[in-house]
Amino acid sequence: MNDRNLNKAYDLAKEVREKAYARYSGYKVGCAIVLNNGEIVTGCNVENASYGATVCAERNAIFSVIAKHGSCEAAYLVLVTKTEASPCGMCLQVMSEFFPADFPIYVADEKKILGKKLLKDFLPLPFQKENLSKHGSH
Repeated sequence: MNDRNLNKAYDLAKEVREKAYARYSGYKVGCAIVLNNGEIVTGCNVENASYGATVCAERNAIFSVIAKHGSCEAAYLVLVTKTEASPCGMCLQVMSEFFPADFPIYVADEKKILGKKLLKDFLPLPFQKENLSKHGSH
């Protein structure tokens, strides 16, 4: 992994975090996904008065990658919040759809990258397509 790409992703995640629409919680989040080709795609959280309509930074970034490329071939993700935080359960579930269990997630605050964990550290038992029956029922 190129430290320069990691630092650039961190800087972009911090930058996009400032654009977050966090009118209700005041908790801004920025995300940068580094694709295997070196491209970096960002996303921020966008809240809504109807809380269920809120979309987190991680999902915004993933959905942007899918909209642009039709797939999400990524090397790692950088998540910037005010304090060290885990991605929410919904974001982890979406990540498990597109990333392998050993996918690196860098957690950072406004001052530095705090550490690296793997998707399986946050979500050891994701619900995946293998959990669905051949007929699509649960």
